[in-house]
Amino acid sequence: MAEKNIVAIIQARMGSSRLPGKVLKDIGGRPMLEWVVKRASRSQTISRVVVATTTDPADQPVADFCAQAGYAYTRGDVYDVLNRYYTAAQEFEADIIIRLTADCPLIDPGVIDKTVQAFLGANPPADFAANRLPPPWGRTYPIGLDVEVCTFSALEDAWQNAEHPHQREHVMPYLYENEERFNILLVDHERDFGDLRWTVDTPADLDLVREVVSRFDGDDFSWLDVLALFEREPELKRINADVQHKHVYDIDDRMEQ
Repeated sequence: MAEKNIVAIIQARMGSSRLPGKVLKDIGGRPMLEWVVKRASRSQTISRVVVATTTDPADQPVADFCAQAGYAYTRGDVYDVLNRYYTAAQEFEADIIIRLTADCPLIDPGVIDKTVQAFLGANPPADFAANRLPPPWGRTYPIGLDVEVCTFSALEDAWQNAEHPHQREHVMPYLYENEERFNILLVDHERDFGDLRWTVDTPADLDLVREVVSRFDGDDFSWLDVLALFEREPELKRINADVQHKHVYDIDDRMEQ
């Protein structure tokens, strides 16, 4: 059997509603997007990492950064992120797509591998796997370690049939909202750490991640190292404790205009 082309696609744009320009904000002397690309690239299961930004002129800095850094990238629809993923997956001939986001600088290659391996080893074969899903499913990994995996055929099905705005903006909901059509796999950790928030969507989130990376030399620490840090310094959790996590049904108001 031919080896699968497993492409991690990182969505990235400058127009965040709560923290504009966040994907290029400085964290430990380098842009956040660089953290995501470099850490994802250490995955043993990924064939290629691609940044998917938009055609909006405001996202030219993202394209320029990727070009300068030598990162593979594409430019697509601003608000229809599902379409952006589909066209990127086509361009890079992906058999399997991994969805990552540029606001997760602590993304862990080992967690990516665990999710992909569970997806590849599923019997019956999985159409979609993730290490977190919205209620009524749940999550046991910290927010910010999010990994979603699907086949190209499943992504194409979603691209052709997803109609609701949240399904277009958040890419994968059409799949896990249609369990009768797709085989869905939720990958859990043995212990529940789903209350920890390590993503970057607000200034407080950015402050927390900057504190975290300042405790380490280099960028190759694992999520378990970060977990141990939180156990040693529980006060870190208070930095962004008041931030409300977005719901899957929250969409950018500009999408419907």
